[in-house]
Amino acid sequence: MRLHVGCAMWSHTPWQGRFLPHPLPPGERLRAYSSWCNAVEGNTTFYATPTRNTVETWAEQTSPDFRFVVKLPKTITHERRLHGADEELRAFLAAMEPLGPRIAALWVQLPGSFTPTDLGSLAAFLRRLPRDYRSAVEVRHRAFFEEKRAEGFLSQVLGGVGAEWVPFDTVAFFETPPTTDAERDAWVKKPRVPRRTAALTDRPIVRYMGRDDTGRTVAGWRPWVETVTHWLREGRSPTVFIHTPDNSQALELARRFHEEVRVRVPGLEPLPEPVPVEQPPDQPTLF
Repeated sequence: MRLHVGCAMWSHTPWQGRFLPHPLPPGERLRAYSSWCNAVEGNTTFYATPTRNTVETWAEQTSPDFRFVVKLPKTITHERRLHGADEELRAFLAAMEPLGPRIAALWVQLPGSFTPTDLGSLAAFLRRLPRDYRSAVEVRHRAFFEEKRAEGFLSQVLGGVGAEWVPFDTVAFFETPPTTDAERDAWVKKPRVPRRTAALTDRPIVRYMGRDDTGRTVAGWRPWVETVTHWLREGRSPTVFIHTPDNSQALELARRFHEEVRVRVPGLEPLPEPVPVEQPPDQPTLF
């Protein structure tokens, strides 16, 4: 029984000098982040497959119990739409190999245009993935959430290979109109789908989108605190990623979510102590 929490990235300018030491060389940023959270979304791999040497540095900066949910490149999921991408998949898996068991799941994020009629392609693709890895699928077409038949077919496809369904919960975000520039930008980019809290495996993965206002973010995640608590008591080990439009508070919020669950599940292992951030010395004055 373990709860992993994290953010959408491990390096973010608003964190520097506040949550994380600054300056930090690129080869130390993930190490500092991992003192705050024990998981991270591998979003950068969506845009390009990193070199194996780069991934080796990720492994060197994290403990064996740290977890990555690595997103498959868009050439596979969005451009090829899971067809004829065996070469790209092999290159990606070869690059990710140094992470070993740190990979919680291969994350197959599908575009909103991927509909229930495309499930045959998904089923064939998931069957080709190596069984050494868990897989997790995120869909964005509303039919999967609103039509029982489509939901059932997707659950059947995922269950057949032991894959998880990754919900991206934006319900709290879309409850009221945006109030910041970051919220207005996210308003037109993030998917609007119903909240889904059913787990298919013993390793559920959740993406939660809050607001730039901390109080509203915390109020919006209440259903997830209860759901995650229930999962842990069932013996599952969930991973939860906390998002806000500007993500300036995300590191602190991820730890707060973990602590709220830990109050309900006292046996839960605590997160590590964050690396200290040295404050700049006071400037001398003439008077």
